[in-house]
Amino acid sequence: MKPFLLITTRPERELAAAELASFHRHGRLAPGQIVQVLPHYDPLPDWDLSDYSGVMLGGSPYDFSEPHKDATQRAIEARLSSLIDLVLATGVPFFGACYGIGTLGVHQGGVIGREYGEAAQAVEITLTEAGRADPLLAELPERFPAFVGHKEALTVAPPTATILASSAGCPVQMFRIGDRAYATQFHPELDLAAFAQRIRRYDGHGYFPPGGAEDLIAEVSRVDVSPVHRILAAFTRRYARA
Repeated sequence: MKPFLLITTRPERELAAAELASFHRHGRLAPGQIVQVLPHYDPLPDWDLSDYSGVMLGGSPYDFSEPHKDATQRAIEARLSSLIDLVLATGVPFFGACYGIGTLGVHQGGVIGREYGEAAQAVEITLTEAGRADPLLAELPERFPAFVGHKEALTVAPPTATILASSAGCPVQMFRIGDRAYATQFHPELDLAAFAQRIRRYDGHGYFPPGGAEDLIAEVSRVDVSPVHRILAAFTRRYARA
């Protein structure tokens, strides 16, 4: 099969490596079936998506609502916008998690703000009627827990979006553009070990009270988020191509 392209905008190499492993594991992909690009270290290429089964975009320390963006962030946002142009024009499957929902959402006319940020935790996600009918979510219950941790979120969904999932604290947890471009605010790629690594690494970065990493890990360890991993597996299974 043709590999999936994974773009990781985290500058921390150990977290970038862990993100790749998470997408491999929960996308049920073998080594070599994901090509990872790290914009902090590798120049983003001129996009030729014919070599890939689809495109995936993970989380990021970047915020779209940040008023003082450095040159690197602005450059990455511009290149990712051009990627979304191509994805939507060609129909290449796309899956964005956390930063990915902002990237796709802003591109399509959505509004990002701080009203619906969620501290790092496990929250209950509820599927909409459209979500219950979506093929990527067919194996999930109507309500399921997932890990989140974001300072901003969509306050207004794109006019082109079909809302697939919501939560009590964040009305747009998942949407679809057309029938092949998906994005989630929650993290379908994260299990407890990967989430715990991020919690420890981002202690003091504003995602939860500083110094509370171990207490938070103990709290979320009681939650079974395994159903959410079916989403990535469904995406890669549905769109893998020779």
